[in-house]
Order: sequence, then C-alpha cells, then structure tokens
Amino acid sequence: MTYELRTYTATPGKLDALMARFRDSTIDLFVEHNMTSLGYWTPVGVPDVLVYLLRHEGDPKANWAAFGADQRWIDAKAASEADGALTASIESLMLDATDLHPIAGAQ
Repeated sequence: MTYELRTYTATPGKLDALMARFRDSTIDLFVEHNMTSLGYWTPVGVPDVLVYLLRHEGDPKANWAAFGADQRWIDAKAASEADGALTASIESLMLDATDLHPIAGAQ
C-alpha cells in the first residue's frame, strides 16, 4: 500500500472554493479510483494551503490517470474554475509505511 502526501497552494483568495470542490466532488471520486482520504489540514499561520493524505490501493499512477480521465472530474474542475484556476501549485510526496507505529485506519 502506498500513501501520498499532497500539498495544494491555492490561488490567493480561492482556498474556500478549492475546499468546496473537494467536499462536493473530489473526495467521492477518489474512492471510486482506489484512493482513500485519510485526512485534510490547513497549516497554522500559512494562508491558502491545503494538505492531505491519501492511501492508494494498487498503482498510484494508474489511480491518478483514471481519476484524471473521469468525465465527472473534468466537468467538476471546469465548473469550479470558471473564474480562474483554484491552485497555484501542487506538490506530491509518495510514502511507504514503516513498522515504527501502526497507521490509524490501515487495513
């Protein structure tokens, strides 16, 4: 199982719209594409940033490819960005679990 830590820097003033897109469409689509959301955070004192952790079943690249090709995602992204992009940058870090401590919710 692979984990992925993602950091989104929102376009200034668009963090609420970005979080609404996650809430309204993205998170449910993740599930259908073998990605489980483990948590979402906003860093203290750092504006316009959203950090989240996913657990991937299977190959993360294949999961993202299927997600990106999903017409529901394409439509949701286009609708949410009618007034411009919601993200200025996206960073991704793939993680393998260690045996140091059990992962909450791991199966």
